Amino acid sequence: MKKIFAVTAMGICLASLVACSSLNTNTPASNSSSSPQTQQQTQKNGGPMKTQDGSVVGNGQAPNARSAPAQGGASGTVDSVSTSGFTMTTSTGLQVTVNETSSTTYMKGTSSTSANAIAKGDFVLALGTANGPTIEASQVILTPPGGQSATASEVIPFVKKQGQGNGQDQDQATTTKSVGQIPADYSEGSGTIVSGIEADKVTEAVLYAYPGGVVNRVAKMSDGEYNVHIMGVSWPHHVFVSADFKVVGAN
Repeated sequence: MKKIFAVTAMGICLASLVACSSLNTNTPASNSSSSPQTQQQTQKNGGPMKTQDGSVVGNGQAPNARSAPAQGGASGTVDSVSTSGFTMTTSTGLQVTVNETSSTTYMKGTSSTSANAIAKGDFVLALGTANGPTIEASQVILTPPGGQSATASEVIPFVKKQGQGNGQDQDQATTTKSVGQIPADYSEGSGTIVSGIEADKVTEAVLYAYPGGVVNRVAKMSDGEYNVHIMGVSWPHHVFVSADFKVVGAN
């Protein structure tokens, strides 16, 4: 099937545990993953990323601890529902906690609904502030329209491999490749973080094209295109979206 990199923002749309260079958030970087400061920040960033079987993804630390929580989201199947929110599992097996607030809105397709409509087994898109594997939801969309994109199968999850002689499991190496159009002015950490409806539209486009991880920040570059960071999967790490909210490339 011909790969399609221009994907409309209608639908759902996630990747790396490797922290990227910090963006224009005025948040100082931590230089050591073992320092007390980093450990404290890791706890604030929602805890470790885990797969459905309870395995910790990567080194057990919340990805991108150098960046403050930013707007993003994730999609997946609801596992359990409580009075404060719900948990879900993404298509690659990541466990995500979604916290609801008094201002969270709910949609079923294009119609408004309520939190009572969410049930175990529903497929949902949660948009809001991503803090490690936890999302403070501003909007939850049940059964988002769009079906599966032509590029969804290209997402590479982290796979546990048995350690050699040390009795410990290790993650597979992070995949490195580029597809589609990479903006000429792109460099790791480039762009200014955006929020609001703008970030939501970008996140939806990305999660439709490359589901499975958690979008944890959306940055707008000088040419008007977007650099989107994904965590929790081996590939892609970044997805690039045009000014009219179409996915054009990934690496």
